Amino acid sequence: MWTLPNLLSLFRIAAAPFLLLAARMGSEKLFFALFILMLLSDALDGIVARALHQTSEFGARLDSYGDILTYLATPVAVWWLWPQIITEEKRWIIAAIMLYTAPAFVSLYKFGKLASYHTYVTKISAVLMSAGVLVLLIWREPALFHAAVSFLLLEAVENIAVTLILPQQKSDIHTLWQALRYRKHFYTSKGSHEA
Repeated sequence: MWTLPNLLSLFRIAAAPFLLLAARMGSEKLFFALFILMLLSDALDGIVARALHQTSEFGARLDSYGDILTYLATPVAVWWLWPQIITEEKRWIIAAIMLYTAPAFVSLYKFGKLASYHTYVTKISAVLMSAGVLVLLIWREPALFHAAVSFLLLEAVENIAVTLILPQQKSDIHTLWQALRYRKHFYTSKGSHEA
């Protein structure tokens, strides 16, 4: 459990309440420091896990929980610090929250657990969203954030499709094609065991 990648994910989980506290206190500097550290830990945990051969089902879930807390805490913190941004970008923020949570609800319904697929599309989406939010908050320029939310639609569709394709819950599915191959292998193996 106490591997470096898991500690990076745990940092995000532990930092989320402090991100909210920084915003509640009106400290933009502390908010940005924590937010950037949280984004860096998200970018590094998977790289470190693969480099140190410390990937695990538990680590994938921990990473997902860290992501969820980051994505849920950030809009609340922004609302407290910059309410005008929330007012101006309300439709895009609501769309982002709906697109981010829809695959989670589908996975909870089918498997009783949150998905931890970490597809390539999800990784690209995370980079776009992180950059889009930072550009929006620092320079008040929404174009990249809008593009990131639009790309989030592709991520949501892919993650829901993967959930519907998989016969059982599985972490670290990188592509829809991999999910299809896993499904085929699952039913081929099951058929040979039953014979």
